[in-house]
Amino acid sequence: MEMISATHAAKLKADLAKMLVNPVTLTVFTQEIECDYCRETRELAEEICSLSDKIRIQVLDLVKNKEKAAEYQVDKVPAIVIEGSKKSERVKFYGVPAGYEFNTLIKDIVQASRGETELSTETRRRLSEIKKPVHVKVFVTPTCPYCPGMVSLAHQFAMENENITAEMIEVSEFPQLGVKYNVSGVPKTVINETIEVLGLQPEKEFVRLIESAIRPPSPTYV
Repeated sequence: MEMISATHAAKLKADLAKMLVNPVTLTVFTQEIECDYCRETRELAEEICSLSDKIRIQVLDLVKNKEKAAEYQVDKVPAIVIEGSKKSERVKFYGVPAGYEFNTLIKDIVQASRGETELSTETRRRLSEIKKPVHVKVFVTPTCPYCPGMVSLAHQFAMENENITAEMIEVSEFPQLGVKYNVSGVPKTVINETIEVLGLQPEKEFVRLIESAIRPPSPTYV
């Protein structure tokens, strides 16, 4: 069963031919006994790859290829890691990037291929000063219209700075994480396990939150 309709695939193929510049690799992590959404995730990636000779696919088993999984810092399936000219291997999707998130995946592929984001000059400057590790989790659902904007913003931050890793997590596929992080609404963003925020954040505010996550705590005087 095709994940992308013939009409949509034809238009997408034409658009990708115009927009892609450098090769992009989609590394898909699954497992031998496929998880509930592993097959759908792999098939979606395969269909996208068939639309352009600049998009490649690598399918790895989380257990059998544990060294690669450790290298990519992938610890659950299904997962898609995007690699392009922007050192974008820190851009990850956990769960099927379906519904509204499909467009986020395509946008990420294009930006990874072109080696450029849509972030402002000021945002890029401030991100260049981030020297400590930052781990961003964005919890989403496929039917959330505001989630793609938050995922795209987090992924662009990761493309701009090698110290930032950004993950989309489809909460209905990973309910245990939804419980752990008390996800009562989406998008919910967690930064370095210390800062949690609901809703789509403006670019400037998200930079401030990232900076706050790595700022040393203020001294306490007694």
